[in-house]
Amino acid sequence: MRLAPVVVAALSVFGLYRLYSSRDIEHAPGVLAAKDPMQHILDSAAAIERGGFLLRPRAEFSATVRILGREDYSLGPLAKLVPTDFAVGWGPMSDSAVLEDIEISQGNRFYYWRTENWPIPRDEIEEHSATWHLIPENEAVSRVLGRLRAGSVVELRGQLVDIEGSEAGMRTSLSRGDTGAGACEILLASSARVVGR
Repeated sequence: MRLAPVVVAALSVFGLYRLYSSRDIEHAPGVLAAKDPMQHILDSAAAIERGGFLLRPRAEFSATVRILGREDYSLGPLAKLVPTDFAVGWGPMSDSAVLEDIEISQGNRFYYWRTENWPIPRDEIEEHSATWHLIPENEAVSRVLGRLRAGSVVELRGQLVDIEGSEAGMRTSLSRGDTGAGACEILLASSARVVGR
């Protein structure tokens, strides 16, 4: 079967759009997200029921970060609640001059980095980057998160939460300096706004 020229052209344009819209966004050297994330511990807050899980708010949270990578999930008990993990950076880890010497990868709900040239010390890398498990609070936030790709700069607001469920659960980190298992932030995002391309 032969496709009409108009259909072929439309498919070609769609393919080019998909390719372009998933490409990393390049930036000139310079810090894009200078400030550290802001956090205010909550002494008590009502638990939130969400999709068969109980979310327990631990802190109010806001940050502007550069997206270093994203990993989308469709399988597993947490996939519907937490569909996307973002590797994020701020301060020196939002600077292209630093990032060009650091290899970023993601998998199994973790973010990994590797470098041979050490553009900045190890502790600066670890204290200015992290994996954030994102729970969109509403459809507007979900749409913004769906458009983010490596190189996007985004302002996020919401609450850090623990997740409790019969099949799975996770506790959020409340520190920017921890590493390894348990060091990821879980953000119930009430607001997401792209501030850079």
